[in-house]
Amino acid sequence: MLLPSVFGEDLFDETFPFAGMTDRHGHDKLFGNRAGRLMKTDVREGEKSWELDVELPGFRKENISATLKDGYLTISAEKAVEETQEAEKKGQCVRRERWSGALSRAFYVGEGVTEEDVKAKYENGVLSISIPKKEAIEAKAKKMIAIE
Repeated sequence: MLLPSVFGEDLFDETFPFAGMTDRHGHDKLFGNRAGRLMKTDVREGEKSWELDVELPGFRKENISATLKDGYLTISAEKAVEETQEAEKKGQCVRRERWSGALSRAFYVGEGVTEEDVKAKYENGVLSISIPKKEAIEAKAKKMIAIE
């Protein structure tokens, strides 16, 4: 079935963002066309800490925040497309492919982790976070009552 397209992109890309669909080249789009708006994250387990690398290309450091509440580390980022009068002088914009908006993602890190424990650094579009491992609290053994 032929669908309308503009500049080689399907007109209905954003209207029907179904995961698992294939593009016109037969490639699977695991996250549909929203994949560019997700925080792609690598999580590594070290001996004493968990290491997270969160891809946030195009974001400024001052527009990224990390908060810790009730054992959840929440990473938020916001980006706006800046419009300048210079661009308007060049002509009317027909299609804008830069994304603007806000996104966030939460990771459970445990109740024992504090803000002082978490270390974060943003460099070259990657937010690197180090979270120390805390000692696991052993559950008390259940005492069984003998039933006669």
